[in-house]
Amino acid sequence: MITRLSHATIYVLDQDEALKFYRDKLGFEVRTDATMDNGFRWLTVGPKTQPDLNIILMAVKESPMFEADKVAMLRKLIESGALGAGVMDVDDCQKTYDELKAKGVEFMGPPADRFYGIEALFKDNSGNWFSMTQRKK
Repeated sequence: MITRLSHATIYVLDQDEALKFYRDKLGFEVRTDATMDNGFRWLTVGPKTQPDLNIILMAVKESPMFEADKVAMLRKLIESGALGAGVMDVDDCQKTYDELKAKGVEFMGPPADRFYGIEALFKDNSGNWFSMTQRKK
């Protein structure tokens, strides 16, 4: 029986830049940052309040996992903003929006009322977009 999800992958264009974004702008903590003998970098981050979730910041580059043509396709999708990477819950959407906007996070619009709560959409520095949501109680 599956009991929980421990890791989720976000494909990024540059791991160093993604690390700066997720750590310095979103306030995530680094969980693992290790480079293997073959040069593969295993980089995970996560919200301080959710220690059992590791978000893998996976570099999109040619490797045994990705042939050159697939790298080009995936990079194009990421850069175009076509990939939604998930929903991040917040206690106060407007306050978090103001804080992140002041740090240079790109939002697709201001917080708005939705049937499920208050939501603002933002992009990471690779082009992945997220819903930042204050859920209705």
